[in-house]
Amino acid sequence: MRTSVLFASLRASSCWLLLLSLTGRAQTTDATGPLLTPDQFLGYKLGSQFTPHAEMLRYVAHVVAHSPGRMKLVRYGKTYENRPLEVVQVASAGTFGQLDDVRHNNLRLAGLESGPAQRQQPAVCWLSYNVHGNEAVSSEAVMQVLYDLANPQDQQMQDWLKNTVVIVDPCINPDGHDRYVNWYNRVRNLSPNAEPDAWEHREPWPGGRSNHYYFDLNRDWAWQTQQETRQRIALYSQWLPEVHADFHEMGPNNTYYFSPAAKPYHADITPWQRQFQGILGDYNKVAFDKNNWLYFTREIYDLYAPTYGDTWPSFNGAIGMTYEQGGGGAGGLAYARLDGDTLTLAQRIAHHHAASRATIQATAERHDDLLREFQRYFATARTKPQGEYKTYVLAAGNDPGQLRTFTQYLDRNQIQYGFASKRTKTRGYNYTTGKTDNVQIEPRDVVISMYQPKSTLVKVLFEPKPQLEDSLTYDITSWALPYAFNLRAYALPGRLDASGNAPTQAMVKGSAATADRPYAYLARWNSLQDIRFLSRLLQQKVKVRYAEKAFESEGQPYAPGTLIITRASNEGLGARFDQLVRAQADSAGTVVTAVKSGFSATGRDLGSGTVHFVKQPNVAVVAGPGVDATAFGEVWHFFEQQLGYPLTVLGTDYLSRVSMQKYDVLILPNGSYGDIYTDRNLESLKAWVRDGGRLIALEGAARFLANKKDFLLKTKAADSVAIRKANQQNPYRLLRRYADSEREEAEEAVQGSVYRVQLDNTHPLAFGYGSTYFALIRNPLGFRFLDKGGWNVGVIKKDSYSAGFAGSKARKELTDTFVVGAQDLGRGSVVYLGDNPLFRAFWQGGKLMFGNAVFLVGQ
Repeated sequence: MRTSVLFASLRASSCWLLLLSLTGRAQTTDATGPLLTPDQFLGYKLGSQFTPHAEMLRYVAHVVAHSPGRMKLVRYGKTYENRPLEVVQVASAGTFGQLDDVRHNNLRLAGLESGPAQRQQPAVCWLSYNVHGNEAVSSEAVMQVLYDLANPQDQQMQDWLKNTVVIVDPCINPDGHDRYVNWYNRVRNLSPNAEPDAWEHREPWPGGRSNHYYFDLNRDWAWQTQQETRQRIALYSQWLPEVHADFHEMGPNNTYYFSPAAKPYHADITPWQRQFQGILGDYNKVAFDKNNWLYFTREIYDLYAPTYGDTWPSFNGAIGMTYEQGGGGAGGLAYARLDGDTLTLAQRIAHHHAASRATIQATAERHDDLLREFQRYFATARTKPQGEYKTYVLAAGNDPGQLRTFTQYLDRNQIQYGFASKRTKTRGYNYTTGKTDNVQIEPRDVVISMYQPKSTLVKVLFEPKPQLEDSLTYDITSWALPYAFNLRAYALPGRLDASGNAPTQAMVKGSAATADRPYAYLARWNSLQDIRFLSRLLQQKVKVRYAEKAFESEGQPYAPGTLIITRASNEGLGARFDQLVRAQADSAGTVVTAVKSGFSATGRDLGSGTVHFVKQPNVAVVAGPGVDATAFGEVWHFFEQQLGYPLTVLGTDYLSRVSMQKYDVLILPNGSYGDIYTDRNLESLKAWVRDGGRLIALEGAARFLANKKDFLLKTKAADSVAIRKANQQNPYRLLRRYADSEREEAEEAVQGSVYRVQLDNTHPLAFGYGSTYFALIRNPLGFRFLDKGGWNVGVIKKDSYSAGFAGSKARKELTDTFVVGAQDLGRGSVVYLGDNPLFRAFWQGGKLMFGNAVFLVGQ
């Protein structure tokens, strides 16, 4: 039989699977031929292997091509590794032509667009899959979900689409997904090995959970530090869906989790949002009970911190929920569970598929209620905002670069703000002092009114001390933006109008600003923007110095840390000197002042010995097994994406063979270094420091160095006398109830609490700060103050707690404890950072301290 006759016969008999067996698989994504199931398109049964991201997107394109007038593919960005980020917008044939009208009307319902709003439209349901790359079942299940949405024979789904627009993001984290899938497909057995000890269940460092820079994208919704998140939020904000579902996996010995969520619920989760958590649970129960699938609700996964794919959408008016399937990176294709059953990828796909359909069904059948409550949510926000405070004010006198970064953050989150037009005296909460004080509002202060559509989000992000109904929460418990950005700010109980204009800021100021050849340029040292400015100057071979002492020049005071860029020493740049300095200041967002003289009215002159030359450091960081991948990623991202400064990554597997003489700075991120630095390797490290190297040890790395010979950092020893005395007073104190174990562990926990750290700002490690710094503390630390020879630059003293949860025992540990400091060792130095100032890249106020450690300490 000729091939053309065979093809005609196959089409006539609908034997498309046989065709695939002859041709391998479908190679086109256009609309020729019938709509294929995932099995037919891929050439293998869904769940029999993991699908690479590119192949999954080919199937997405195939489904969209076969759904004209019902589906639209929108590319909204790309990852750091240049993989595409796409969503599919799905609607009924009757709604599809009005998709843009639905979107705009949704924004009008929220009060974010002007014009009349009407509720007679479908509700918007957004489904997000695979935010954690090694929770890869999501990107398998989504193909079946998209087939259902496109299949005209699925009458149930087509009926639901009459009352809902579905937006499907098939893979939020393609880089992590492919890191996992490529590894698994490389190591798996010909037949899946369910034995948990098998290689295919032992994912290597760094794992596929995170994105390219090893950031957890599910903890970036509120902060938007990562490229993928910013691009997704930009699209999300154009729609503001009524429902958002986030699909995950957990350990393979767990079953399935769906809403209602666990406590604590944030106080600003509305009664309706709480109620709909139960409604969604009811819809899912039907499907899971019907199939006798195991599941649990109201445990572990709370609705508190705003960082997640359920909470951030909730604070933006949606019903946000998390789905968790047992499996994850260890699950593979088959996993022998502790209960004796074998969990397969096909089973995991079936569960996520069912939960997806239940979510769409609930949205469709309750769309009238959802739209009514969605409109009410934002109307209440505009007219009756919740909470004690009705206005938040950021002082115009804050560092201009930091303030600009802050207002850009507000813009990304659709938070409205203005500027004070006149001086006003009032009373309010002072974030710096932690007390209610007299407050003087100055012209051009940034004013954020709670009388706006996003007032709930504003309250959540600004509240000094969030209410916590249960200490057993999942993540950090404090995150107030004024602390995170290190900005002077006030919360006012009354309403304050803002009608002033935005302040304008010249990048170059001073009496010599317009001169052709000023003596020098001065740049204050206050924020990340200033580190970026220094970084760019050094890479352009501009010679830079910094002032160790305060001084006054041409009527302006300058604090220690001020950058001094003199014409002297930069003659080799010729006419390019002024252009370079001014252009880099403008690019980095830093204000520089041009001065005519090197004379200082008070303090040291610009040619003093207390003005130190900044040598461009050659920086290395350690990565690999033993190092916390997320902590390494935070350092990596800081240099590459925030500073644009070169960084050499040294692997732990060959670190002992590296000649360190070529490096000026070595960074040890959080990790377990016992196997990395043996006694011999540690002696080599100390020799490098003594020879002039600068070592920066963060968190677990600092703890590793503690108590070791030649390192001044020491942990607090257990007071055996006090323990014996306590046992004598209460001999039964060690008798505990098993049921209370979680509560007792919480007593020793610090869950992202804000503490006021006392600073010695005469030391270069704290240049650019005042006498205190608000740090996000996540462990009890328990370090002694450094002995003589070391510098206790940042310490926590008595009554330094500001906000967030810290257990009773942890609070005792966090009294009179070392946080950050340095010691000289030979011609080099060691910087200890017990707290991580780069945590998740959102704690902006800590980045200057890390920049000090890299560029100023030991220079």
